[in-house]
Amino acid sequence: MSEKYFELSNLSVGYNKKTLIHDICLDIKKGEIVTLIGPNGAGKSTILKSITRQLEIIGGQVFFENEEIRTISYKDLSTRMAVVLTERLKTELLTCHDIVATGRYPYTGRLGILSHEDEEKVDNALRTVNALDLGNRDFNAISDGQKQRILLARAICQEPEIIILDEPTSFLDIRYKLELLSILGRMAKENNITIIMTLHEIDLAQKISDKIVCVSGDRVIRYGTPQEIFKEETIKELYDIDNGFFDPMFGSIELMKPSGHEPEVLVISSGGSGIPVFRELQKKNIAFAAGPLYENDMDYQLARLLACQVVTEEPFEPIGDDAFEQATALVENVKEVIDCGVHVGTQNARMKEILDLAESLGKLKII
Repeated sequence: MSEKYFELSNLSVGYNKKTLIHDICLDIKKGEIVTLIGPNGAGKSTILKSITRQLEIIGGQVFFENEEIRTISYKDLSTRMAVVLTERLKTELLTCHDIVATGRYPYTGRLGILSHEDEEKVDNALRTVNALDLGNRDFNAISDGQKQRILLARAICQEPEIIILDEPTSFLDIRYKLELLSILGRMAKENNITIIMTLHEIDLAQKISDKIVCVSGDRVIRYGTPQEIFKEETIKELYDIDNGFFDPMFGSIELMKPSGHEPEVLVISSGGSGIPVFRELQKKNIAFAAGPLYENDMDYQLARLLACQVVTEEPFEPIGDDAFEQATALVENVKEVIDCGVHVGTQNARMKEILDLAESLGKLKII
């Protein structure tokens, strides 16, 4: 859908009337997953608290389906927007079922008595996050990861149009991170629910989000699709990275390349076979060269970040004289040549000559 749904117009946010982030302009469509990323302390949570009216808006406006959010009553807002923030709930003797049931209170009468239909919605919400077995457990007696799932169930129970989440994957192991994000993805696409959240795991943000908001300093420095945002230089600028790299192909953070300027090892690989070897050499701080590699080979994507020298060739071309001479010179100068099981075909036939030279010099190691 192309119409405006949730809009931040020149929004300024902060605490005690002091602006921390200004001129925030975002246009979010219904059913989109929008993720805020950026360094700790950048103000991501402050933005979420402001658009949910937990903090006073300092300047600008927030529109929810063309209504300025400050004109919407808290009761009406609670039926349209659910919030899962990082603050600890103060609960005493409440079961997980009780916590989730509070998501139905905007729909109940003054006594907060749940109907049979409300109870079914509570159970369905618990079932959605695979936590039905936790219903009778004391909320304070379960793990942080389980608590996060219960709080998401409470948000689902509100039947909102928008769910706001602050670091929902915190304290979760990888299985439950993936499970929770899968639930959010299904809710967005199947139920047309808009998700606005913060994440520290930028690799997961890249995979789950429709739009990414980059928050740094006193402003939003980028807003766009994952394809537009997750580029090496953009992430380096956002997090001020000077001790490693962001690899946009794999969505991974890589440590600095080994410190040596002259390679001790030449790695010959293709099709991903060299990646574990690159990382092992990097962990041992052994400077290495890689190649010949075609520039469309997945090994090249990581080698360009970690190797001190990469011998390259144009995709789908035979290994030319220049690449061949660079590779043979490396074979003669390094201490070891590692063959990662490279497949030799008609296009890279000269690879066999390079491997034969390494074997004749007693330097070849096949893994």
